[in-house]
Amino acid sequence: MNNDILAETFASLSTPLIADACMKAGVPVRVAPLGISPLTARTRLAGRVLPAKHYGSVDIFLEAVETTERGDILVIDNQGRTDEGCIGDLTTLEAQAAGIAGIIIWGAHRDTSELIEIDCPVFSYGSCPAGPQRLDRRETNALERVAFGSLIVGRDDAVFADSDGVIFIPFETSNELLMTARSIWERERDQAEGLRTGVSLREQFRFKRFLEKRTDDPSYTFRQHLREMGGAIEE
Repeated sequence: MNNDILAETFASLSTPLIADACMKAGVPVRVAPLGISPLTARTRLAGRVLPAKHYGSVDIFLEAVETTERGDILVIDNQGRTDEGCIGDLTTLEAQAAGIAGIIIWGAHRDTSELIEIDCPVFSYGSCPAGPQRLDRRETNALERVAFGSLIVGRDDAVFADSDGVIFIPFETSNELLMTARSIWERERDQAEGLRTGVSLREQFRFKRFLEKRTDDPSYTFRQHLREMGGAIEE
């Protein structure tokens, strides 16, 4: 699966559906720290991770762009800092011209008005007017794997982002998980249609039957009940 297909397939899905698909498939749910959000509403991104760890200088991003494939997502490890905006309009224009589909920062951005005009999707903790005033020593693997909160991600990962947050999955599982997410979405749409026509979730999920089975077996869980009948609300 390439970046174009990832983005096209994700266009009608969401990060909650990807998370549910991970749970159903037994894949670790790797969610970015709370608070990483899009610069503009209704923004969504999907693509292979292009990692870069920031040390205070823009050259790391220019070097990352040298190796990009069209549709990659530049994922920046800036240690979650909010005291500096590590990318701005010029870096974003350069990335966009190279074919990068968007930028996700564990940290902050700057030049907000210009970024909105450029219309290249950016996810971050928010804006900070100050640029970096430091120049730290660069590590040898700065363009191979990066931290994003407690997570470690790299080129073998795909990333999905929307207004609900950011989630990473192994790139090789993308097709399977997207298909599972689509299946969950279809079941949930059927359930929503049932609600609109007057059929409650309790009826759709045979909730009385669940209560009866739990009475007989206190270890019987609602999640187990849903799996047995093909419900989708918890996965």
